Amino acid sequence: MTQSRLNPRALAESYALLALLVVLGAFFAVLPSSRDVFLSMPNLSVLLGNQATVALLALAAIIPLVSGYFDFSLGANAATATVLCAGLMSRHGVPLALACVLCVLLGAVIGLVNGVLVTRYRLSSFVTTLAAATLLGGIIQWYTGGQTILAGISPGLVRFGSATLFGIPRVVYVVLLVAALLWYLLAQTPYGRSLYAIGANPRAATLVGIRSDRYVTVSFVLAGTIAAVVGILQLARTGSATADSGTSLLFPALAAAFLGATAVRPGFFNVIGTLIGVLFVSVAVSGLTLAGAQAWVSPVFNGAALLAAVGLSTYLGRHRGRAG
Repeated sequence: MTQSRLNPRALAESYALLALLVVLGAFFAVLPSSRDVFLSMPNLSVLLGNQATVALLALAAIIPLVSGYFDFSLGANAATATVLCAGLMSRHGVPLALACVLCVLLGAVIGLVNGVLVTRYRLSSFVTTLAAATLLGGIIQWYTGGQTILAGISPGLVRFGSATLFGIPRVVYVVLLVAALLWYLLAQTPYGRSLYAIGANPRAATLVGIRSDRYVTVSFVLAGTIAAVVGILQLARTGSATADSGTSLLFPALAAAFLGATAVRPGFFNVIGTLIGVLFVSVAVSGLTLAGAQAWVSPVFNGAALLAAVGLSTYLGRHRGRAG
C-alpha cells in the first residue's frame, strides 16, 4: 500500500462515496416508511436486476471518458440493439444467437463511426455523438412506427432476463463479468494505461509514441459493443422493445460514471468506483420510492447527482493535476 493510500485525507477522498452509500442504506433500512421492504430479498433482487443495464452502460461510458472523450450515443445505441434484436426475431424469423451477433456488430460499427469522426476528422465528441444519438432515435421511430414490439421474441431470452442464480438475477453476473474484464483492461494492460495517459495529456501521450487516434477509436468501438449488449439485456429484462431514444438509460449511467470518478481513484474514471456510483444512485432512488416519493423525484435526483458528480470529479481531477 502506497503512502498516499495511508494518508487519512486520501482515504477519506477514496472511500467517502462508499461510506455515504452505507449510511444511505442504513437510513432507508430504519426509516419507518421503507424499513419493512427495503432490505428484503425480493426488493434487493429487483433493485440489482433493474440497475444491471444502467451499470453496464456506465461501464461502457467510462472507456472513452478515460481518454477524455464523451459518447452520448450509447443510450441510443443500446435502444437500437433492443429494437433490432426484437425486430429480427419477430419480423424476420432470425434465430436468437444470430440476432444477438448482428446487434453486437452494429453496436461496434456505430462506435467505429463515432471514433473515426472524432479522431480522423477532429469533430467534437460531444456534438458528434449527440448527433448520432438523434439519428439513431429517428431510425428507431421509423423502424417501429412508434409501436412496441411484443410478439415473436425468443422465450429463452426472456427466461434468461427474469431468472436468478443463488437469488441474484443472472444479468447481474453478466455485469460482473464485463466489469472484471474492463478492470483488467484499464488497470493491468498497456492499452488501459495509455488511455489514462491520453486523458491526462494528449499531446504528451503522442510525443512519447502512444498512437492516440487508434487507441481512442478502439475505445469508442468497445463502448459501442458493450452498449449493444446492454440493449440485448434490456430486451431480456422487459420482453418487449419500444421506440425509446435511450436517454432513460444514458443519464443515470453518466451520473454513476461521474460519481465513480470521485471514489476509489478520485479524479479518474474507474470500474470499481463506477459500480459504487451505480449502487449509490439505485439505492437512493429505490429508498425514496419505497418511502412514498412521487415519480418526479427519480429524474430530479439523477439530474442533481449528475451535476454534483461532474463538478466534484472535475475539481478532483484538477486537484490531482496540480498535485502531480
